[in-house]
Amino acid sequence: MKKIEIACFTYESALIAQEGGANRIEFCDNLKEGGTTPDFETTKKLREEIAVDLYVMIRPRGGNFCYSEEEFQQMKTEIERFKTIGVNGFVFGILNEDKSINVLLNSELVAIAKPFPCTFHRAFDEVKDVFQSLESVIQCGFSTILTSGTMPNVVEGISVLQQLVVKANNRIVIMPGGGLRSSNIKLIREQTNAGFYHSSAITDGSETANIDEVKALKSELR
Repeated sequence: MKKIEIACFTYESALIAQEGGANRIEFCDNLKEGGTTPDFETTKKLREEIAVDLYVMIRPRGGNFCYSEEEFQQMKTEIERFKTIGVNGFVFGILNEDKSINVLLNSELVAIAKPFPCTFHRAFDEVKDVFQSLESVIQCGFSTILTSGTMPNVVEGISVLQQLVVKANNRIVIMPGGGLRSSNIKLIREQTNAGFYHSSAITDGSETANIDEVKALKSELR
């Protein structure tokens, strides 16, 4: 059974995603920046309200994915804090200045997050060498890579997504995301045969998921 993760930028979105049948929620703040670490108290309240798996983004700011020592310490502290409220996983990604995967820092965060799984987010779409980066992310201990195939959206990145799924060879989950909607998920599913898919299910330019879109995405994966 193929599964769908909904990226939720508000508390209301997360409730809608669960009601629509999402298998997992990626909870974050700040849609305009592509997602940052959500408010702790809001996340705690949400955890008490929903039964579906809840992954939390750990990203101290928008912009690039190279972080200062202070920002890195902040990420470590946030993971430790969110672990106390029963989340199911974490979403983050750190690059080097040359757009390669920062194996040292990512590995440290993955270790701190244990026993919870970690997704390497769309920082992956900025890397220079996509297949070497795949190996580096696996080396760090991540369980999933969220990617549009290094292109602006999943449709343009479909060829790279296909290759990533093959090269990953079940060592890590390749989760297509970025412009994924009910109108194209069938194509992406048929061409990549990925096991997990990612969408915000936002259809009207707001910050809130559309329940009909969540249901439509889910139905296309049956």
